[in-house]
Amino acid sequence: MASLIDNDIKRAGEQLALMSERFDTAAVTPRSWENGTYKLLPKDWTCGFFPGVYWLYYQLTGDKEMEKRAMEFTARLSDVPAIKTTHDLGFMVFCSYGKQYEVEKDSVSAAAVIEASNSLISRFNPQIGLIRSWNFGKWNYPVIIDNMMNLEMLFWASEFTGDPKYREIAIKHADKTMEHHFRDDYSSYHVVSYNDDGTVESKGTHQGYSDASSWSRGQAWALYGYTLCYRFTKYDRYLKQAENIAALIMNCKTTPKDNIPYWDYDAPNIPDEPRDASAAAVTASALLELQDYVSQSLSKVYFGYAESIIRSLSSPEYLADKGDNGFFILKHSTGAASLGSEIDVPLIYADYYFLEAIKRYRELKY
Repeated sequence: MASLIDNDIKRAGEQLALMSERFDTAAVTPRSWENGTYKLLPKDWTCGFFPGVYWLYYQLTGDKEMEKRAMEFTARLSDVPAIKTTHDLGFMVFCSYGKQYEVEKDSVSAAAVIEASNSLISRFNPQIGLIRSWNFGKWNYPVIIDNMMNLEMLFWASEFTGDPKYREIAIKHADKTMEHHFRDDYSSYHVVSYNDDGTVESKGTHQGYSDASSWSRGQAWALYGYTLCYRFTKYDRYLKQAENIAALIMNCKTTPKDNIPYWDYDAPNIPDEPRDASAAAVTASALLELQDYVSQSLSKVYFGYAESIIRSLSSPEYLADKGDNGFFILKHSTGAASLGSEIDVPLIYADYYFLEAIKRYRELKY
């Protein structure tokens, strides 16, 4: 594993150096790459992952040139914290400015994260008890499982400022999500929409195979989300929820032997369905944190499963060759197969959580 990790970091550095040259002056961030073409969006939900991968690489290596690039790419997002039309501000700001603060302890980054936290809580409806996810679609008040990931920024904001309002909203959101988003087997719906009085309007999916299926990245978001909630609160209900979601993921009978799941655990044409390396990377990173909160025997199980994912993602099947794959690090991710979007392509957030998993693994092991 040590040699695999070293090779992963080396390859990441090679790819990120080439990527930074390609986007040295572009006012956009690369999200994916397909058929020789980049998917480039200036301020979409994935924009924070691009500078984030440079921050993670710097944390892994101390490479000053990558630190410089990370700061440059983060600065391009200076107007993002003020956006109030999306719930994805945690992804957009905490994975960029949040990582910058983690390294630099600078006032600019802290201010950006607090501003983004204020923008995010402006989407909280006290009557419904949740942060609204989308401003589009057929739903009255849609909340998606992905939203759990953005709570990390709110918990951090309360710890940094001493103001409990961010934490209180995060807890309310996590509790009501836990109440309505999960089935009896702890699999999660993708989208739950609410009526104005806080009752449930509908439960279903937007990116998964069907309303009744388990979209693999959604399960990973859930695992990661309740793990981070336990980190900040130490509430047993969040730890138990994370443990139950982990069991669901690890015991899924449709997951291949390499533990890189298909894009949906219930997709109809398994084994002839696209994989989702991003779901695997998120799961590995989450388990490497969760193993620190559980019994020794369970910790070994979580660590071993995460290690098997990293081992698979480090193989030539998933790790890109130098200069290939649009300079992304990982191959074979899937954005939204049900929508015909980003199927079997590299995705910037897969790279982010892969490097985060490597960082967590190395800190635990070496």
